[in-house]
Amino acid sequence: MAGGNGKSINIKVKVWREGGDFGSGKFETYDLADIGTDMSFLEMFDVLNEKLVSQKKTPVAFEHDCREGICGTCSMVINGQPHGPMKGTTTCQLHMRSFKDGATIVVEPFRAKSFPVIRDLVVDRSSFDAIIQAGGYISVNTGQAQDGNAVPIEKDTSEKAFDAAACIGCGACVAACPNSAAMLFTSAKVSHLATLPQGEVEAKKRALAMVTQMDKEGFGFCSNIGACEAECPKEISIENIAKMNREYLGGVFGSEKTV
Repeated sequence: MAGGNGKSINIKVKVWREGGDFGSGKFETYDLADIGTDMSFLEMFDVLNEKLVSQKKTPVAFEHDCREGICGTCSMVINGQPHGPMKGTTTCQLHMRSFKDGATIVVEPFRAKSFPVIRDLVVDRSSFDAIIQAGGYISVNTGQAQDGNAVPIEKDTSEKAFDAAACIGCGACVAACPNSAAMLFTSAKVSHLATLPQGEVEAKKRALAMVTQMDKEGFGFCSNIGACEAECPKEISIENIAKMNREYLGGVFGSEKTV
């Protein structure tokens, strides 16, 4: 099944299988021939599962939705790197041309106490949902929609907010961190609201609630290694962590707005 450019490769895929017939988990190795280099990584998995189904074997469970780098569900650790070797790229946007002919590709689920494995490469990331829910609400008038320019916001401020809001909640930051910390994810959610005037009213309260919930979910502590930023497919800056810490301390000590 050659790619659009006519090139194809033969590979071995070493996949973590867990649940069902595989019990507490083990690696299984599969040979795949004539994989088109224009295929996405998930399309390669589609081919693998078609092969397994044709052999009356259990297909590999993995998550996917948009396949456009937006939903954040296509989370895999590929050869030891969350989302694979390409910087600023989700698993679904990774293509097989990134691998050499004859390569062995090791694929695992995200590893973290707070991300228990459901089956194979699928993990439970509801802990992220709990953190977001802890953030509560924003006090805005819910009547007639305001004009988009009713609240003037400086360009630099809006850009920082949009950059933080780009977080897709995939969990790569947690998988990359040796402490399984969720500081980058949580700070992105805190920061994109706290940066804008509409979110300033509850900024400290929100940061306090979200960090408290993050700790309850069992995530580790940040030790400023920076692996989270390096592996984030949306390249979220760790500067957001500093902003979250300021807002959090403001919530703890009840101080006026921090800068």
